[in-house]
Amino acid sequence: MDAQKRPRGRPKSLFKESSAGTMQSLDRALGVLTTVARLERVVLSDLAREVDVPTATTHRILVTLQNRGFVAFDEDRQEWMIGIEAYRTGASFLRRNSVLEIGRPFLRRLMQDSGETANLAVPDGAEVVFVGQVETPNPIRAFFPPGARTPMYASGIGKAILAAMSAPAMDKALSAASAERFTDHTRVPGDALQVDLTQTRTRGWSHDSEERYEGMSCIGAAIFNDRAEPCAGISVSGPTVRFKSDRAPELGEMVKAAAQEITQLSGGCLPEHSDS
Repeated sequence: MDAQKRPRGRPKSLFKESSAGTMQSLDRALGVLTTVARLERVVLSDLAREVDVPTATTHRILVTLQNRGFVAFDEDRQEWMIGIEAYRTGASFLRRNSVLEIGRPFLRRLMQDSGETANLAVPDGAEVVFVGQVETPNPIRAFFPPGARTPMYASGIGKAILAAMSAPAMDKALSAASAERFTDHTRVPGDALQVDLTQTRTRGWSHDSEERYEGMSCIGAAIFNDRAEPCAGISVSGPTVRFKSDRAPELGEMVKAAAQEITQLSGGCLPEHSDS
């Protein structure tokens, strides 16, 4: 019998086409890591239920991450939490992002000039993530820990970024939002939010009046990259009694000016309709 001919061409992949783009084990591990970060402290059974992964598998993932320093385990409370290596990884992102580096002194100046807590956040899908803050010494003040997330439509910075987006980008972000109503003042995606975003676009700053937290308000403005696209935002936040309509325009112009300076110093470009 003749020897069997060797097939020509590339050998068939061992992976199915549908799985070629991802690694399931890595995807699961990253899902566990980001969930631990979001929950801050969590017991194994609750975490496994949250990520919808068997408890034994979840534990193996956690031990692997623990060995690398990305998570830590509290023996006394039997809870998992984020590890120091995750902080180092995140700090690397903060160091390389010029907007965040340049924005730090502006946060302090904005806090001093306004007397309110100053915040810096970046967009991530339908949410904004807070990456920088300088707290006011006032005893009653707003606080967003680094890494805190909130939907764009219920955030001063988020609404400023939404208003500065192109129509397709804004529609995509809003369509991915959960549309949760946090307070009686929340404007979920719809006509009322669109009217608010139009006003924000016209004046260059947003006003979140108790739309995320009762009794707290925020005024934000967008920061732009070199393509005149919103890439971050800056805001001041505090008790609503200090953000009444007679003071809001003053704070708005203050925040808008800071956002424009950060845009220019980081090599960004203001949209044509923005005041220079």
